[in-house]
Amino acid sequence: MKSKQPRKQRKERFSAPLHKRQKYLHAALSKELREEMKTRSAQVKVGDTVKVMRGDHAGTEGEVEKTDLKSGAIHVAGVSVFRADGTEVPRPVQPSNVVITNMEMDDEERKKIFSR
Repeated sequence: MKSKQPRKQRKERFSAPLHKRQKYLHAALSKELREEMKTRSAQVKVGDTVKVMRGDHAGTEGEVEKTDLKSGAIHVAGVSVFRADGTEVPRPVQPSNVVITNMEMDDEERKKIFSR
């Protein structure tokens, strides 16, 4: 960020292009993964298993079903709310409020990142 003003920092974050918003989708790693990967955080991807640490659904562990760059949120299996008409919809969770417990390492790009 270039500015120190919170107002301009928020504006920068919410008007950032999508290729810069990918950096906002990082979450902390669990202690076991931290030791194994030698890093504190990683980008959340579909297929990762995460544990919700904050909010109404704290303690819930599930697989990431969807990542939304536009809103900067992820959808976790098992984290949902009921609408007034009774339908169940997934509740978006901020990536900063989860811990990655198991990572999907099928992607070659991801293997390259952690082999550095």
